[in-house]
Amino acid sequence: MQIAASGPDSDDPTIMFSLVKAIGIAEREILITTPYFIPGETLLDALTVAALSGIKVKLLVPDQSDSKMVDLAARSYYESLMRAGVEIYLYKKGFVHAKTLVADGSLAVIGTANMDHRSFDLNFEVNSIIYDAQIGKQLTKVFYQDLADAERINLEDWQQRGILKQFPEKVARLFSPLL
Repeated sequence: MQIAASGPDSDDPTIMFSLVKAIGIAEREILITTPYFIPGETLLDALTVAALSGIKVKLLVPDQSDSKMVDLAARSYYESLMRAGVEIYLYKKGFVHAKTLVADGSLAVIGTANMDHRSFDLNFEVNSIIYDAQIGKQLTKVFYQDLADAERINLEDWQQRGILKQFPEKVARLFSPLL
């Protein structure tokens, strides 16, 4: 196990770097659960490259978080990820607050950090990086159980949303670094 911590006093965004590395070493499957998903370009690129490389990437986020602005900004990233092959699921059974990443069922990242700018640069956060197949399998099982209470977003349906849905998302994305 390793610990990755970062905050406003950190020289580097250690948590973001550790997530990008975990995504980069995956060979088959990446399972992510996060309540707030505002990835920034580096994380967005890592997920896109993984999906385009044939790795199954599944993202579980709340259908509605406790912040409308965060929801709007997060949704502005979904189309490009889905076009790359990322499967995005909206959790319908309340507010999912887990912050996990499982790569290939053998590497798990669990901690306080969301996948957003605040967690990478502004908040004091800590994640555990666990190299253990048993824990990885348990978290994989929990992830798939949570999918039973989620709905997968269909890319074609998502693209058909009207301008009244898309415009606020694009505006919210402008404020992503502040959310």
